[in-house]
Amino acid sequence: MSVAKSRWANDDPETEAIIAQRRREKEEKRRAKVEKQRQLEEASRVPAPTKSADTAQGVNGDVGPPKKRRRLSNDPDAPSAADEVLKSEEPKKQSSLLRFPVSEWGPCRHVDNFERLNHIEEGSYGWVSRAKDITTGEVVALKKLKIENSPDGFPVTGLREIQTLLEARHPNVVYLREVVMGNKMDDVYLVMDFLEHDLKTLLDEIREPFLPSEIKTLLLQVVGGLDFLHSQWIMHRDLKTSNLLVNNRGEVKIADFGMARYYGDPPPKLTQLVVTLWYRSPELLLGADKYGTEIDMWSVGCIFGELLTKEPLLQGKNEVDQVSKIFALTGPPNQQTWPGFRSLPNAKSLRLPPTSASPAGNPPLLPRSRFPYLTNAGLDLLSSLLALNPASRPTAQQCLAHPYFREDPRPKPKEMFPTFPSKAGMEKRRRHHTPEAPKRGQDAPELDFAGVFGGAPGGDSGEAGAGFTLRLG
Repeated sequence: MSVAKSRWANDDPETEAIIAQRRREKEEKRRAKVEKQRQLEEASRVPAPTKSADTAQGVNGDVGPPKKRRRLSNDPDAPSAADEVLKSEEPKKQSSLLRFPVSEWGPCRHVDNFERLNHIEEGSYGWVSRAKDITTGEVVALKKLKIENSPDGFPVTGLREIQTLLEARHPNVVYLREVVMGNKMDDVYLVMDFLEHDLKTLLDEIREPFLPSEIKTLLLQVVGGLDFLHSQWIMHRDLKTSNLLVNNRGEVKIADFGMARYYGDPPPKLTQLVVTLWYRSPELLLGADKYGTEIDMWSVGCIFGELLTKEPLLQGKNEVDQVSKIFALTGPPNQQTWPGFRSLPNAKSLRLPPTSASPAGNPPLLPRSRFPYLTNAGLDLLSSLLALNPASRPTAQQCLAHPYFREDPRPKPKEMFPTFPSKAGMEKRRRHHTPEAPKRGQDAPELDFAGVFGGAPGGDSGEAGAGFTLRLG
């Protein structure tokens, strides 16, 4: 194609080259503009699936031109991150939220939601009845806390019982379901699992003692529950056979946490007036105000002896008589068997008999004549649990690992445990000659143990001791 020559141009070749370069640049700009217009028309023909997030809406609702956006890839055809999210969500349906039941704050249920069937017993800190949940039809144990005449309003024993039961979730600890209220502020009830028996009633009703395999099954469960409590820094402080509940499936559960409390290391100064008298350790009787889980292990020893003989092992009439019976079983204390016992407040008045040959072993073994059918391993365990020196008693964990539980006969499986008619199902549980637990707020009395070995008044004469009354009916 021939290029027309400008009439103002001269024949200067340099001028003609400049004019030709300008024409080429102008032609390239025109072509670029046409190509851009073609691309915009093609883009307008493709319908967008959703409105772009980058379009701006004007004051009157008009959609303005798309705003410039930083491209996330060097590839001009690569989709943006927002497009990727939209594409990934297109085939998915809206997912439904999963809801899980959680505990919520709310008012307690009313006691009228339960139908009381019969009264079971009256304990130191409450009345226990058998009841049925009207909603579910389940049979439960309903314990009304004793609050009247409490100087502090709501009794601390009730608060401790609720707190420790909520923390002590274990197969061998009675399960607290909920707390319900009556019409008045002092009508507070604990709703717990119902068990058909307590161990004290079973021992009173059966004709023969439990078999050795059955004793091991019962004792392992008691110590297992106690080991869990001690691992949670909880002392029960009132272990006895009447506070051990048994169902018809051979399961044992520790109950009645009215005297339980948390402790620390080193143990704080505590009240010495704890534990029912027949199961109270010698250091408590001699006035110790700093103690630990060893007092629970002494009670386990008393329960062990009661399972063997079917009768409470140490049935003192008062504190002085109780100390007398303990020393008659274990022998009097000395610096070898119980170092430092003289520093206890009530031990200063204790007049020991003339020194004689101490039994072998530390702690010494209990008399074989008292437990003729117990194996050597069993006698060793019982003697260590009933050691006068608290430091010589095993922990619950050490007790569980004792050879007594691994020798023949082995513990009987719970599924093969015998069943018994339930006394709690139709009538009150009967308690014979059983002292009650100490009442909170009582001060420990001044005790004179001078006549423990000399037969002076105070040994067997009194019928009532501090913290309990002897119930004869």
